[in-house]
Parts: sequence; structure tokens; C-alpha cells
Amino acid sequence: MSLASNGDDDNTEDKAMKTTQPPPSVSYSFVMRLTYPNRIAMFAKLTQTIGRLGGDLGAVDIVNPDAKRMTRDVTVRARDHDHMEAIVQAMRKLKDVTVGNVSDQVFLLHLGGKISIQNKVPLTTRDTLSMAYTPGVARVCEAIAEQHDKAWQLTIKGNSVAVVSDGSAVLGLGNIGPEAAMPVMEGKAMLFKEFAGIDAYPICLRTQDPEEIINTVANLAVGFGGINLEDISAPRCFEIERRLQERLDIPVFHDDQHGTAVVVLAGLLNASRLAGQALAKWRVVILGAGAAGTAIAEMLGHAGVKDIIVCDRHGIVNARTRTDLNEAKQQLAAATNPRGLSGSVEIALKQANVLIGVSGPGLIAAKSLRLMAARPIVFALANPVPEIMPEAAASAKAWIIATGRSDYPNQINNVLAFPGIFRGALNVRARRINEAMQLAAAHAIADCISRRELSPEYIVPSVFNREVVQRVAAAVTEAAIKTGVARKGRPRS
Repeated sequence: MSLASNGDDDNTEDKAMKTTQPPPSVSYSFVMRLTYPNRIAMFAKLTQTIGRLGGDLGAVDIVNPDAKRMTRDVTVRARDHDHMEAIVQAMRKLKDVTVGNVSDQVFLLHLGGKISIQNKVPLTTRDTLSMAYTPGVARVCEAIAEQHDKAWQLTIKGNSVAVVSDGSAVLGLGNIGPEAAMPVMEGKAMLFKEFAGIDAYPICLRTQDPEEIINTVANLAVGFGGINLEDISAPRCFEIERRLQERLDIPVFHDDQHGTAVVVLAGLLNASRLAGQALAKWRVVILGAGAAGTAIAEMLGHAGVKDIIVCDRHGIVNARTRTDLNEAKQQLAAATNPRGLSGSVEIALKQANVLIGVSGPGLIAAKSLRLMAARPIVFALANPVPEIMPEAAASAKAWIIATGRSDYPNQINNVLAFPGIFRGALNVRARRINEAMQLAAAHAIADCISRRELSPEYIVPSVFNREVVQRVAAAVTEAAIKTGVARKGRPRS
């Protein structure tokens, strides 16, 4: 079964939309060193070549001018690696043009890693060394040995999170292993520090066995106030998170599940305010039955949505008509699809109000969106290429469109959620991050946009809005205290 078609392949508009290229992105930014004859119109010829191939010209820096030859560093944004290579090869073919070094800006940024550890106390005197290390540190060790909870005050535990992955489901790249997962985990640690002041440490495990992962994380959890599980494939991620939550007395949070669900709910809360309709009245279709899709379905159910249908690559998740469902999907089927529908995603989309895609690129055609109710809401979150490009969704009269990309409005980005959620949990030394804390976070994110500011292109705040973390942390702190998972009261302002 094709999720992108209902059998009508003659729709030229949909064919055109399927081949729509994404715009150039800073994530494929590179610098070419070009040397060429120093004569009038020569540089214009270079820029025309770049433009003709769809590259986006950025900074231009003169390296070495003289009367006969000019050398410039030219920054260009491309769509992807193949597009980058095509531009470079086209420049090499130009007469009298020499292409020197070609530097991928993303790789340059990652050289040597993106994070480091810094001392809070300068070790500049013998006295400081004696207090920070031996012999003075022994007294602190003895105090913690007598009362283990003092580790929250006297070590990094109270402000630290382990970002743990096995490399089995990294971004949209799949099972690429622990070494290849490290750049993402480093990036996550950067976000924790930048937005919430939390010291986070990337930990990539050379095992994908659930028992080994659970035991390893449980044993290393001593020095952390929380565990952020990341890029672990479904359905193993469900068991790993559940059993670690049962075993540890600190928050264990799989961000691919719950962080995504929190931000999706925040966006839908504001969409419902714009529409003047309650979430409970909407029909929601979720395309993708993995970690994110399962968590979104669960969270929307807690938020009051009654009619949720989940689809995977084989169609509607229905335990009555499907014999291929694993245990996780059987549970998902039992909690969703109240009308008992079966078949393709197009059947699910008939008169649906909301489509949430957490699956893969190009799986929905514009004509499929026309099956939805008036003013459809489309969250196409596969990244970097969504289930349907925003331009194609707009052609089908989608009213509100959100993606996981930063180059379109309404970016559903987990960084709106996890820094504030962990900040609030650490502030009160929470034992776990529960459903009430997640719902509080979603409402806090939504409330960062006033009703006056709301529009179809502005339903979630910017990731650079520093007020988001503060509001989310405050809301999570209150929810933790009210639900009894906090070890201490509110921090003093």
C-alpha cells in the first residue's frame, strides 16, 4: 500500500509537488576558494553559475587581489551533499577559474567536538588545590558517605544530565552506531547548557541489548540528576525507559517520545485557540507508529482528544484487522481508533481536522489532504524532508502548517521542551518526570504566545525566546510539587 497515493497517479499538480526541492540550507553551507582573471564581469559569471544551479550565495571575502588574478572565498548554501558537489563541479568546469580549497562549514564547526568541561573554581594556589582535592576533599567524601543525599549539594549531581544513546535511531539516519551518534549527543548537551544552564554529558553505548543498556545506565546514574534517553529505536525504547524509571529515583525521559509530544500538544493548543474549537472535538490522524507517534497519541489522549487514528507504513493500526502488530502497536491500537477504521491513511484522513506526520519524507500527497475537513491542520515533522513540503500542503488549502525545519514557520522543535522540563525537575530534585509535568510544560509553551500574537504562522514560540525555558521550568516545578515527586520545595528567587 502506498501512503502517498490513493491510486490516482495522473494528478500533475501532485506530481509537481512531490518533486519540489527543499530550499538551500545553512546545514549544507560550504566555502570555495576561487581564483579567476581580475576583469570586469568575471565575478558576475561565477555568481550566475551558482544561482543557475540553485545555490544561495552568502559571504564573499577577498583573499588576494592583484592586477591580473583575483582570489575570493565564496560561501554558498546548498540543498544537500549532491547539490553541493554539483555546484563545485560546475565551478571547476568554468574557463580560467581555479577552485582551491572547498570547506564544509558544518564539518569545520564540529572539529574537535562542540563541548568542553570548565572548572568552576580556578586552581591558582596551593590552598585552593588542598581544598578542591586532597586532603580537603576527603572530609566531603566522608560527609556524603554518611548521608548520600548530600551528593545533590556537594557534587555536580544536582545540575547534571546524562544524554544516553545506543545509536540505533539517529535523526532520520537510522541505526548508524554509537560513534556516529556522538555529534548529536554533543549537540544535545550544548542545548541543555545554552538554554537551561544544565551540565549535560554525551554517553554513547556500544550495545543495543536492552538488558545491557538498562544495567549500564542504572550503574552510571549515581552522578546525575536526570537521564535523557536519545535516539533509541522503538519498540525497545519503551521497555528501556519504563524499567529505568522503575529502577532509578531520578527522572528518566526519552525525549524522542515525550519532548516531541509536549511541543506538538503546545502547537495544537494554540491552533485550537485560533480555531475557537476544543481539542476534544477534533479528529486527529498520526502518521507514524514509532516512539514519537505513540507518545503523541498518549499525550493527546490525556489532553482530551477522543478521536485519534494512528497509521504506520501498512495503514491504520487496528488490532482487529491487522495480524502484524507487535506488542507496542497492539497497545496503541487498543487506546486509539474509536471508530474501528481499517485500511489506508487516506481512509483515516476523511474529514480529519489534524494530520501529524512523524514518519518519513514524501509520504503524503496534496490530494490526500483534500480529504480532510475544512481548514486542515498539518504537522509534517519528518526532518529534513517532511511527509509533505509546506508548499504542497498550502496548495491543498492547509490552514496551519508546521514542520520540524527551522526555515519554515511553526518549527516543532524539542528544544522548546526538554531544557525547561529538566530545569524544573532539577530545581526540586524530582524523582521522575510524570504526565502532569509534561502537560504543564505543553501549556507553558503555548502560553508564551498571547492571543493577540497568535496567527496560523505563529503557533509556537521561537526556540531563541529565553522566556520559554523560564515558564516551562516554573510550570514543571509546580506540577512536580503538586504530584509529590519533588524532594524539595520551590527554589528561592
